[in-house]
Amino acid sequence: MALILEKISNLKNKGKKHSNSKTYVLKNLEKEGIKKNNFKVALVGNPNSGKSTLFNQLTGSHQHVGNWPGVTVEKKEGNLVHKGAQIAIADLPGVYSLSPCSFEEIITRNYLLEDEVDVIINIVDATNIERNLYLTTQLLELQKPLVVALNMYDLLKGKNMKLDFLELEKLLGVPVVPISANRGTNLEKLLDAVVNNKNVTTRARIYDKKTTEALKIIEKSLIDFGITDTSVPWLAIKLFEDDELILHKLNLSKKVVDQINEQKNKIELSENTERQTLIAIQRYRYLNMLCKSIVIKGENKSTKFTEFLDSILLNRFLAFPLFFFILALIFYITFGPIGTFFKDAINSFICDGVGNASYVFLNKFGASAWSKSLIRDGIIQGVGSVVSFLPQIILLFTLLSLLEDSGYMARAAFIMDKPLKLLGLSGKAFVPLLMGFGCSVPAALGTRILEKDKDKKRTIFMIPFMSCSAKMPIYAMFISVFFGQHKVLAIFLIYLTGIMVSIFTAFMLKGSTKKNEQPVFLMELPGYKLPTAKNLFFHVFEKVKDFLEKAATVLIAASIIIWFLQSFDFGLDMVTDSSESILATFGRLIAPVFSFCGFGDWRASVSLICGVIAKESVISTMAILYSSNDGTSLQNLIMVHFTKSSACSFMVFALLYTPCIAALSSIKRELANRKIFYLYIIYQLVLAWGISALVFNFSKAIFKA
Repeated sequence: MALILEKISNLKNKGKKHSNSKTYVLKNLEKEGIKKNNFKVALVGNPNSGKSTLFNQLTGSHQHVGNWPGVTVEKKEGNLVHKGAQIAIADLPGVYSLSPCSFEEIITRNYLLEDEVDVIINIVDATNIERNLYLTTQLLELQKPLVVALNMYDLLKGKNMKLDFLELEKLLGVPVVPISANRGTNLEKLLDAVVNNKNVTTRARIYDKKTTEALKIIEKSLIDFGITDTSVPWLAIKLFEDDELILHKLNLSKKVVDQINEQKNKIELSENTERQTLIAIQRYRYLNMLCKSIVIKGENKSTKFTEFLDSILLNRFLAFPLFFFILALIFYITFGPIGTFFKDAINSFICDGVGNASYVFLNKFGASAWSKSLIRDGIIQGVGSVVSFLPQIILLFTLLSLLEDSGYMARAAFIMDKPLKLLGLSGKAFVPLLMGFGCSVPAALGTRILEKDKDKKRTIFMIPFMSCSAKMPIYAMFISVFFGQHKVLAIFLIYLTGIMVSIFTAFMLKGSTKKNEQPVFLMELPGYKLPTAKNLFFHVFEKVKDFLEKAATVLIAASIIIWFLQSFDFGLDMVTDSSESILATFGRLIAPVFSFCGFGDWRASVSLICGVIAKESVISTMAILYSSNDGTSLQNLIMVHFTKSSACSFMVFALLYTPCIAALSSIKRELANRKIFYLYIIYQLVLAWGISALVFNFSKAIFKA
C-alpha cells in the first residue's frame, strides 16, 4: 500500500536510516511522479449527500445519480483542468464511517489508504450537518489534506437555518466551502481550495484529555517500533478501537501489543465504557458542541412538508396501494395512448417510409436483388422494428428518474423492506432488484451492497425475472396485436408474473433463516425535492445512448447475420423460400422443444436463441424471418403465425429465460462459482419452458385458441 498500509513494513526499516522521515516520504513521492500541478482527489461522503451530483458537475460525467444507499458501488473516475492544474477525481462509494463493516466502507477506506490521494474532498450535507460531520472527524484523523464541501447550503434558508461556515473552518482546521452541487454554485472556489490546499497539521481536538494521552502513548509505541508515517495518529485510533484488519497488517511485536492493550484497559476501567463505544461517544460529544456554536435553527417548513408527505406515502394502510398505483400509472403512460402513438409513428416512418424509399432508390441504380433484400429486409426492417420502441423507453425511464430524483424511490425501498424480510432479505435488496427493470448488468453489480454472500447470490437469482427494458419491445409487439384494448393490464400482468417468479425463486433458495439472522436495513430517507432538468436529462440520456449504441452495433450485426442465414442455403445459393435456408435447418432441430409451449415454428425458436445476444434481437430477428415480399407488416404476420395463447406463452418464455450475454458475464463474475452459474442457467431455462407450457395450455382454455 502506498503511504499507510503497504509501505508500513518498508517505512519501519527505512525510517531508521533516515533521520527525517517526512523528507524521505516527500522525496519518495517525487520519484513516483506526483507533482505540484497534478492532483489526485478522492470524493468522499455519506449516501444522499450529493456526492455523485458533484462528481458530474466537476467532470462533465453522465454517471447515474440516485437517492438510495449503495448506488455508487464501484469507484468512478473523471478528469478536469483548473487554472493549469490537472485534477483526477475518484468518486468513492457513499459511507457513514471508515469502520470496515460494509462493502462500501471497505472500498472507500482501502482506496484512501492504498492510493496516493493528494486531497480528499469531503462532501457534507449542510441540512444534516451533525450526522455528516461524523465521517469528517474520521477523515481528519487520516492526516491528509482535506477540503470540506458544504453541500445544499442554499437549502438552509428554506429550512429556516443558518450555518457559520467560517467558524466551522476555524474549528476543524481545514478549508470549508459552501456549495450547491445541484446548481453548480461555488465550484470554482472549491477547486481553488483543492489546488491551494496545504498539509494542514492543526486539526480539531476531538477527544478528552485522558483518551488523548492514551492515544499519544500508543503513537509513541508505534514510532519506537519503526512506523514513522504521517498516518500514525490514525493507526493509533484504529488500534484503540480494536480494528483487526489494521492489527493484522502492522504485524506488531508482542511488546508493542501489550503496551497498547495496557492503555486501552486503563481508559476502559477509568471511564467504565467499552473502548470502541468510547471513541464514538466522544466524537458525537464534540460534534454536538461544534454544531451548537455554528448552527442556528428556526421553524423548518421543509421538514414539515416532508413529514406530511411521508404520513401519506408511508402510511401502513396506504403505502402499498399508492406504490402499485404509481407503477400502474407509469405503465399506462408508457404503453397507453401516448406511448403507442409515438411508437406507431416511428415504426411507420422507418419500416414503411425509409424502407420503401431505400428500395426505390436501389432499383433506380440497378442494385442486385440480394443487396436490396439486405438493406430493406435485413438492416432497415430488423433495426427499425426495435428502434420504433424508443419513445416508450424514453417515457419509462423519464418517469422512473422523476421518482428517483424526487426522493420517492428511497421510500419504495423502505416500503419493500417488510415483504423482503419474509424472503430472508432486507429492503436494501430492493435496490438491485429495481435496477433489474432497467438492465440486469448494473443490477448484478448492485448486489455488492449486500453484506452477506448468500443474500447476494439469492438476489442475483431473482434479478433476471425483473423484466429489463430490452424485453419491452417483445411485449409491446405481441400486446398491440392481440390485446390492444387491454394494453396496460396485459403489460402489468407480464411484469407481475416476473415479480411472482422472482419471489418463488427466493423462497426456493431461502432455506432456514433464523430470526437473529434477519438482515438489518438501515438507510436515510432524503427530503423531497423537485428534480432538475439537467439530472433528468443525464439519467434518460444514458439509457437512450446505450439503447441506440446497441441498435447501431449489435442489432445491425445480428440483423445482417440473420438475413444471410435465412437468405442462403448450405451451397451459398440465394433462396426464395426461407424454409430452405441454413437458418431453417438449424431452427427445425430445436423447434419441437417449443411445440409444447405453442410456438413450434422454427422462426420463433431461432428468434429466442438470437435473444441471448441481445433481447432486442428477438423482434429484429422476427422482422427478418417473418418478412414478406408484399409489404405486409410484422404485426399482421404475427397475427397469422400466433394465437392469443401462443402469444402469451411466447412472452412468458421471453420474460423468464436466460438474460443476454452481457448480463450473463456480469452474473458469472458476481457469483464467482462456475457450478452455481451453470445451475443458474439450467434453472432459468427449465423454469421458463415449464411455466410457458403451463400458460399456453391454461390460456387455451380461456381464449379457446
